[in-house]
Amino acid sequence: MKKFLLGTVALVALGAAPALAADLAARPYNKAPVYAPPAPIYNWTGFYIGGHIGGAFAGDNSIGTGVTAGSDGKFLGGVQVGYDWQFAPSWVLGVEGQYSWLSGTNDAVSFTVPGVAGTYTYADNQRGLASVTGRLGYTWGPALLYVKGGWAYADYTSSLTLSGVGTVSSTSSQDGYTVGGGLEYLFAQNWSGKIEYQYYDFGNVDLGAGFTAKNDQHVVKAGLNYRFNWGGPVVAKY
Repeated sequence: MKKFLLGTVALVALGAAPALAADLAARPYNKAPVYAPPAPIYNWTGFYIGGHIGGAFAGDNSIGTGVTAGSDGKFLGGVQVGYDWQFAPSWVLGVEGQYSWLSGTNDAVSFTVPGVAGTYTYADNQRGLASVTGRLGYTWGPALLYVKGGWAYADYTSSLTLSGVGTVSSTSSQDGYTVGGGLEYLFAQNWSGKIEYQYYDFGNVDLGAGFTAKNDQHVVKAGLNYRFNWGGPVVAKY
């Protein structure tokens, strides 16, 4: 009887051994997930102020009777202030005021007209360009592609003189319109850089004596803005 009981215990032990071994087998190693920081959240809503530099190039320089004024480019530098509102995930609406000072702007050209004694001299001094524009942009991540347009103002004086007679006519400071577009990029939490093209049109200037001159400018500039981001942070803080 004793031998029978010992044999039974041995058989049970042999049957349970594989199951016990399976339970004791090493569990597979699962690598801990790598922590990924949340993606940055870009928000264009808020006020900004900044500056810009670039160049201005006269458009149509025709004065009449085949005479063309100087077309050399002019260096410019200025300031801008504005506000943007991101009203949808990918759309931004804004308003901006801007002023640019022009350098090396004293242009003059002399010409004669058949049947008129003496020499005409047309002088043009473009001192500055101002604008107040609205802008609409499409954003993806830190980039904003936009178009703009609105009111423009030219701070200038131009005159037509005739030798032996004196000043025939003079004009100064004229309203007009401007349109343009550009690309702006948020490269830091409160800083953005931009490249921009803007066209200014102030119509025709009546010089008298049957002469007119087109007053328009093509402007290319690069700018830097500091953004206060009152509408929220540019990059979310965690």
